[in-house]
Amino acid sequence: MGMTMTQKILAAHAGLKEVSAGQLITCKLDLVHGNDITTPVAVNVFKNIHVNEVFDKNKVSIVPDHFVPNKDIKSAEQCKYIREFAKEKGIVNFFEVGQMGIEHALLPEKGLVVSGDVVIGADSHTCTYGALGAFSTGVGSTDMAVGMATGEAWFKVPSAIKFNLIGKLNKDCSGKDVILHIIGMIGVDGALYKSMEFDGPGLKNLTMDSRLCMANMAIEAGAKNGIFAVDELTLEYCKNHSKKTPVVYKADADAKYDAVYDIDLSKIRPTVAFPHLPENTKTVDEIGAKEVKIDQVVIGSCTNGRMEDLRIARDILKGKKVDSTVRAIIIPGTQKIYLEAIAEGIIQDLVEAGCAVSTPTCGPCLGGYMGILAAGERCISTTNRNFVGRMGHVDSEVYLASPATAAASAITGYITNPDKYMEVK
Repeated sequence: MGMTMTQKILAAHAGLKEVSAGQLITCKLDLVHGNDITTPVAVNVFKNIHVNEVFDKNKVSIVPDHFVPNKDIKSAEQCKYIREFAKEKGIVNFFEVGQMGIEHALLPEKGLVVSGDVVIGADSHTCTYGALGAFSTGVGSTDMAVGMATGEAWFKVPSAIKFNLIGKLNKDCSGKDVILHIIGMIGVDGALYKSMEFDGPGLKNLTMDSRLCMANMAIEAGAKNGIFAVDELTLEYCKNHSKKTPVVYKADADAKYDAVYDIDLSKIRPTVAFPHLPENTKTVDEIGAKEVKIDQVVIGSCTNGRMEDLRIARDILKGKKVDSTVRAIIIPGTQKIYLEAIAEGIIQDLVEAGCAVSTPTCGPCLGGYMGILAAGERCISTTNRNFVGRMGHVDSEVYLASPATAAASAITGYITNPDKYMEVK
């Protein structure tokens, strides 16, 4: 019986010739990851199971990023706790202030994940690394603890949905619009505990930054993981960022899928997810001019804080001004991205346009800090969730969009079609 990409990776790491959907297996892990919210709980469990050392000092990563730089005493204590644990156990890949980034932007940049890896992380958006052709998925803190101790995790092998990509995106669209379109199409439970597998001739037209964004939001459709077929762009990215050797797994021609969707990238329009679910989507063509007044714009997060995103925002905002009624917040994904944006003059252009620029952090994405909303306020954001109270008060609203749509909206003060602000490159 043919296997999907995900099934092949899991079979290899379970030491099995083949696996099938629904099968329970135990796999060897290439990386176990946590952040400042989830790792303290995992450390407590780790201590309770009386293990003295992590299974591999190079295969555990901890990135404090949600409330870092620390916003209060509690967050400072949490970071101190895991900092001491990392030092005691000799964990090599511990990154915080000065080295840190938003975890799912940082780990690929650091080369800690390559094609063919199996990765678990105590954060739901760990599925990001599927963009590199890895199987990566979010787990609870208990599973993180056991993973750190044993280097293994158990999985129920997921079935899969295939997305056959064709065509090429228009200049006003990016991977964010594609994944919002897909989630709007299948719903927030449309891929529940399934693997979302992306392939097809249109894949070559998606940048790595767009793929990372799309894989990141697979969880918003309920997926166990999102994964992209490995191509030359993937291998070039792995070569430029990692010393690890990627392993390429391809789905069998007779692999079984629960559904197959053809996605014509040329027909994707700038898409916005209205409150309070990522599936509640409308294209900019369906939103009337000056229909949705906004108070805040956030461009950043593990979904859209990469160089491509910042360049798009700069290209739209350069020489213009953020509307006087809008607060625009820019959050680079990592220190490296921040420095590159400074070198390119992006940060200066954005500040001159009226934006505030933050050090890399999750910040307002989860309602942490650096942009909390008051009752009745609306934010258009490049983040990945718009649940009730996600970015502050339960009576506030979050609209999910691409960096282009968010930047254009910052200029007008309303959710705005970015098309007229973009030049053909």
